[in-house]
Amino acid sequence: MEIRNVAIIAHVDHGKTSLVDGFLKQTETFRENEAIMDETLIMDSNDQERERGITILAKNTSVIYNQTKINIIDTPGHADFGGEVERSLNMADGAILVIDAQEGPMPQTKFVLKKAFELGLKIMVVINKIDKKNADIERTLGRTYDLFLELATDEKQLDFPIYYAIAKEGKAWDELPDNINEEKNLLIILDGIIENIPTPQTDVEGPLQMLVSALDYDNYVGKYAVGKIKRGKVKTGQKITLVKDGNVAQSGKIEKIFQNFGVKKSEINEALSGDIVAIAGLSQVMISDTICDENKIEPLERPKIEEPTLRLSMYTNTSPFAGKEGKFVTARELLERIRKELETNVSMRLEIDQNGRYIVSGRGELHISVFVESLRREGYELELGKPEVITKEIEGVVCEPVEELTIDVDDEYANQVINEVNRRKGLMISQDKISGSTRLIFEISTRGTLGLRNVLISASRGTAVVNSIFLRYQKMGEKLPKIRNGALIAYEQGKAVTYGLNAAQERGVIFISPQTQVYEGMIVGLNNRENDLEVNVCKEKKLTNVRSSNSDISVALTPPTVLSLEQSIDFLEDDELLEVTPSSLRLRKKILKNQERYKSKK
Repeated sequence: MEIRNVAIIAHVDHGKTSLVDGFLKQTETFRENEAIMDETLIMDSNDQERERGITILAKNTSVIYNQTKINIIDTPGHADFGGEVERSLNMADGAILVIDAQEGPMPQTKFVLKKAFELGLKIMVVINKIDKKNADIERTLGRTYDLFLELATDEKQLDFPIYYAIAKEGKAWDELPDNINEEKNLLIILDGIIENIPTPQTDVEGPLQMLVSALDYDNYVGKYAVGKIKRGKVKTGQKITLVKDGNVAQSGKIEKIFQNFGVKKSEINEALSGDIVAIAGLSQVMISDTICDENKIEPLERPKIEEPTLRLSMYTNTSPFAGKEGKFVTARELLERIRKELETNVSMRLEIDQNGRYIVSGRGELHISVFVESLRREGYELELGKPEVITKEIEGVVCEPVEELTIDVDDEYANQVINEVNRRKGLMISQDKISGSTRLIFEISTRGTLGLRNVLISASRGTAVVNSIFLRYQKMGEKLPKIRNGALIAYEQGKAVTYGLNAAQERGVIFISPQTQVYEGMIVGLNNRENDLEVNVCKEKKLTNVRSSNSDISVALTPPTVLSLEQSIDFLEDDELLEVTPSSLRLRKKILKNQERYKSKK
């Protein structure tokens, strides 16, 4: 049986996972009566992926079509998970680039296409969501050709097939249709894969060589090494050697071999060069290691993963409420979990500073916050410090990361967006009208993007769509002005009451509701002014024997502004922490007691 290895790449929410869903359903991978036939986002099995509507982890599956096995690799669409994209593309021989017919090529489209070109992958383009009300297919095609011209390193890369699709409805055409309501399916794209994507270069008779591109776990078998067999073949019981950084790390034998078919893992006894498999039997295996024949130690080149641009400190929880809501509360437990994450999260880094703090680095705020949310759900308690960008010294000059920032927003809010980005020293590159909205493109330091997304969404009443991608390092810019006002800080420990909150809401925006337990130094709101202000949200109304005419009128509280995890991280200043537990997010000052905070500022 012939093999094709193809990756699905795109900007976030352009329809990659919906396309894979259609392939799985229309190739009879499942029985008609299986419940999964009614599901969507089948490959997004992670809870956070379903809730956020994005792919976070690269995954592979396979379908059988026209006597050909097509291995499909679904990759993330957000730039913060570029490490997942980079390593998973190493398993592919071609890629399907999915582009939204309304939005056109976006920052991540450029990123993933550049990576695919660097690896020499054959590209197919799918213009998706052609049924959108504001779809501008002609403009999208023009910008797609421009992108290929900009990024191509070989003239052959400018020759690519184009398909048009409504992936959510399972329809595709090889020409722009006159009637999108006609009966169609996605099989024409699978035909295109067989015709356009090259078969993997194989050497079945040579000694085994396989680069580990991903890891998987099983409670019964343990760790699996996932990758494409570069050379040779694998058999159950075969003796193998693990090579790490050019040195032999472990010898062992293949205990089990698995392949993914649909959403199921099937055990097999043998697989040949060119196929994608999961191998059990090497406990020390890590991503980017090479699995070799025991008699031919020959490591493959490790894929280059771009460095992190953002870091923050992680602490064990030290608040007065520490240990009350979590299952894992010690520094040792937190460190073990971070180190376990590093095994599979190839873009993440860990340092331990002289004060024993864990400094975790990642590709962006979303990259780190997804990990923190996973810790919450697993029962960990911890505290986070303010994110800070990672600078580099290049030829004796301190340099900082700069990003290309793309913002799509309703026309009426465009000026507000421009003013906010200018305040953060962003430089406008272009301004275009796109289907009833304005697309603004800026260059801005990563420092300037911290907290920006939430400010823009609020200023535009939820209409702004914000995307960014790393561009380069350049000389450190001038200091940014303070963006945020001061905090409203709880004066004492206790339970927040309506009377105390009513007095506090006259001073600013409140983050908590009545009956919330608070402690001294906990942040309960945002001040209307630049300075921090202590408020007593636990203060009860004094009872007297005198009744006023208005005494029985109930106090009307403004509903509190409840911050998400990402918004809470964005909120932080240098002297603040975020307490994270399975059931609570609490902003706090590093120094809880007022007098001690006052002394520290002298």
